[in-house]
Amino acid sequence: MRAVLLHEYGDPTLLRVADQPEPTAGPGQLLVRVAAAAVNPVDLQVRSGEHAAHVRVPFPMILGWDLAGTVVQVGAGVSAFAPGDPVVAMSAQMATGVGTYAELVALDAALVAPAPRSVPLAHAAALPLAGLTAEQALDVLDLPAGRTLLVTGAAGSVGGFVVELARTRGLEVIAHGRPGDAGTVSAVPAGAADGWIDTAGLPGAIQGVRDGGRAVSIVPTAAPVAERGIEVRMSFVEQDGIRLAQLSKLVDEGALTIRVGGVFDLAEAPVAHARLAAGGSRGKLLLTP
Repeated sequence: MRAVLLHEYGDPTLLRVADQPEPTAGPGQLLVRVAAAAVNPVDLQVRSGEHAAHVRVPFPMILGWDLAGTVVQVGAGVSAFAPGDPVVAMSAQMATGVGTYAELVALDAALVAPAPRSVPLAHAAALPLAGLTAEQALDVLDLPAGRTLLVTGAAGSVGGFVVELARTRGLEVIAHGRPGDAGTVSAVPAGAADGWIDTAGLPGAIQGVRDGGRAVSIVPTAAPVAERGIEVRMSFVEQDGIRLAQLSKLVDEGALTIRVGGVFDLAEAPVAHARLAAGGSRGKLLLTP
């Protein structure tokens, strides 16, 4: 099979397509033929070596956390899926070593969910990591229905899902984007929100939270500093096939919008990485085998 391999940390040109042995589904696993894998900021961070201290995967490694595809083989003990099923999944690549920039991926069935039927299968690869990140950040914030939520980075993949998921929870949303990615927070009304989720690394936006409110950031490199009695917490995404199945249903119900910013062949992985690093993408960049 074809896969994108990384032999050493460095710039995007180090991503090269090569033939690899085809994996098989072990006990409790599924073998999925990939329709698309999404490119995420964490992929750029792993590739560059930024996360080298936390990566437990030897070289050469296959990057990628998201996939959408079709089940081609079912391992022993798996009854919830069958060959031919369209699915989505998230694999925490830098911990598990199971990357998704490949034609075939074998992974635990517990990480897999039915794909939404209302969007093209390849486009569904934009859902898993961003959707789970958004859902779990809202869980950490735990803001009651009827309260007001500020979302910074609302035009991004995670931020867009936070806005939509917050509304399904009965929250009033103040969606904040950065005009021209200037990084200003001048449009955020002071003290207007009961809670805040930062997906853009704008710690200064804590000014928009009322005294004694709540704040959650998904950007560890730009964590806000607690002030005025505001509780500040971090949220880190976890693999969860059950929650992913719920998100997939919300897509089909029209409550969640899949946004795709570009589609590239596996061999164009360096181009996709460079484009994501340049910023300005309003939707997920996808790699298709």
